Amino acid sequence: MRTENLLLVSVVAVAIVMVCGGSIVPLGAQPTTTATVSIDDDDIGGVVHSPKGPEAGVSVIAETTELPTKYAKMVVTDDQGRYVIPDLPRANYSVWVRGYGLVDSPKVRAKPGQQLDLTAVPAPDERAAAHYYPAIYWYTMMKIPPAKDFGGTTDIPKNVTQELWRQRMNNVDCIGCHQLGQESTRTIPAALGEFKSGAEAWARRIASGQTGEFMMNRLAVQLGGVPFKYFGDWIDRVANGELPKHKPPRPQGVERNIVVTSWEWGTEKTFIHDLISSDRRHPTVNAYGPLYGSNEYSSDNMPILDPKTHTVTFFKMPVADPDAPESFGPPFHASAAAKPMQPSPYWGDEKIWSQRANNHNGMFDKKGRVWFAAAVRGIENPAFCKKGSDHPSAKVFPLDRSGRQVSMLDPKTMKYSFIDTCFGTHHPQFGYDANETLWLSGTGPVAGWVNTKGWDETGDAAKAQGWAPWVLDTNGNGKVDEWTEPDKPTEAGKDMRIAGSGPYAVMPHPTDGSVWYTFNVFVGRPGFLRFDPKTKLSEFYAIPKEGIGVRGGDIDKNGVVWGSGSNGSLISFDRRKCKGPLNGPKATGDHCPEGFAFHQYPGPGFDGFENTSAEASYYTWVDQYNTSGLGENVPISTANLNDGFVAFKDGQMVMLRIPYPMGFFAKGLDGRIDDPNAGWKGRGLWSTNGDRTPWLMEGGKGAKPRAVHIQVRPDPLAH
Repeated sequence: MRTENLLLVSVVAVAIVMVCGGSIVPLGAQPTTTATVSIDDDDIGGVVHSPKGPEAGVSVIAETTELPTKYAKMVVTDDQGRYVIPDLPRANYSVWVRGYGLVDSPKVRAKPGQQLDLTAVPAPDERAAAHYYPAIYWYTMMKIPPAKDFGGTTDIPKNVTQELWRQRMNNVDCIGCHQLGQESTRTIPAALGEFKSGAEAWARRIASGQTGEFMMNRLAVQLGGVPFKYFGDWIDRVANGELPKHKPPRPQGVERNIVVTSWEWGTEKTFIHDLISSDRRHPTVNAYGPLYGSNEYSSDNMPILDPKTHTVTFFKMPVADPDAPESFGPPFHASAAAKPMQPSPYWGDEKIWSQRANNHNGMFDKKGRVWFAAAVRGIENPAFCKKGSDHPSAKVFPLDRSGRQVSMLDPKTMKYSFIDTCFGTHHPQFGYDANETLWLSGTGPVAGWVNTKGWDETGDAAKAQGWAPWVLDTNGNGKVDEWTEPDKPTEAGKDMRIAGSGPYAVMPHPTDGSVWYTFNVFVGRPGFLRFDPKTKLSEFYAIPKEGIGVRGGDIDKNGVVWGSGSNGSLISFDRRKCKGPLNGPKATGDHCPEGFAFHQYPGPGFDGFENTSAEASYYTWVDQYNTSGLGENVPISTANLNDGFVAFKDGQMVMLRIPYPMGFFAKGLDGRIDDPNAGWKGRGLWSTNGDRTPWLMEGGKGAKPRAVHIQVRPDPLAH
């Protein structure tokens, strides 16, 4: 099978240039005379031209290896092709131009304080241009089985619907872990060998590495092996020269105002699921401070990035039992095994992931401490969690196991504390109450919380925590009564307990004390769930059928919840719009369709779904305090197939794209205000490349995850 060439021979002839006085001039052409742009002694600025004239809406990238870790800063040109890369640390940089319709220009050496005009290189053909398209433009070349193939008429299992198939090919399965459509996934690594077909190649590919067993079970067993046919057909057509039908637009308007700074951190063999920069309720916490990463099950060595000094250090996260075994495979992590199922084309039979603490996510408190959803022990719960305990929550709903608990790091002392919870944990989020309650997702059949004020006062984790099952007020009397179990018929006078895969994202309401979740992302009816800590009652609002499903979500200051939909849209739900009763026998999920709205993400859809986007957003976060510069209460989603993020502002989608390295794939983000009086320079968004396989992005084997800082300035030349 052919693979797409990373180096396009035809580009070489087009890209021959010489450097003259800080400007780049094509051989045989006269230097272009342009007015200089205003810069300071720590900026690089100039004008980008091509034979067509000034190039608007293209990226100018400056990168250096002279700092403690690899560092890059990138900006977008204005409508006259002008650019300013601001506030560069003192170093020598490689600078080049990248943009749609172009191929990368030759890299030029430059220093801060330099005026540097650049010559963009038009792509010699459509294939060369398409190499730089975001993954979604390639991914939508894959076909979706037609409706007639579902329902047991083909090899697709009878219980698999077209909606479920689309969900699996969206943010719940495939693109919950990887960016599909990038060059490394639309081709087959030569190291895997020769295959008769793309389908055969894909069956071998997904068996690779420590997640091979999980992926093989998903595609070969649960989906009957049929996806191999569609993935194989896709890459066969790519290998035979077929190109995307759609072309990405260049950045417009405020999209040209972004400044992206990136640092390599972590290692080339491990992924970083998330980072945290501040307390989302008080975003000036940890101003200009270090960023803390979460390696999930790839490593217990937590990376810490100091953006002031550009240094990366590591903190080894311990567990209470230093002899505890690694937590791979069921019932800990069904998606990762201790040993590779088949050799990786990149790492062979090497076991590259190792963990015990299994840090998934972190969250700052207002004191500047970092709380983690991390394991502190083995999976078996202590006696106070179980049946027979006198713990108030255990009396109501005893819990036997939890795969991950809570820990806390105090950066001032680097003291690391264990908070043993009976319930599992996934995402932490602080509430707005006097007890500084930490709410967790990943808690399975219960809502779970830690009274951090109480824990600070006593150090007693058992007394500081509580949990309660998900119970709908089916009889409508405003209190928890005897309930029927999930999937059992309702009974007069009883409430109803609901179940499934439980809570995924957790969203404390800023004013009314309730806590919201995205619910049943993986198993059961997906939707938004509201939990009332006072009554211990829940309300469930199922995602309408056209929404398919939901993954990560957040809440705004008005109590509107937002989620990354599995139908290529940002889903919002406003409980204030509900017309009917919010509890009672009919309030089982479908009682408030009027509360939902869908806002389509950018990018094309699959054939047959042209009026949708194939964007598979992993997580949505609401910028309540204008940390980004786009305004308060702006929902921002990870744009996992569009190399960045997308903000929903004033009814419009705004792309915040990371042009380099190609393949940027985030699983979350947050914002921080370093200096509220410094304008755009004192605020910004923070995230990290969270793809489980960083070696699949641009740079290949050896590439490390990158932490990114995204700032929005008032115009493309602000410095």
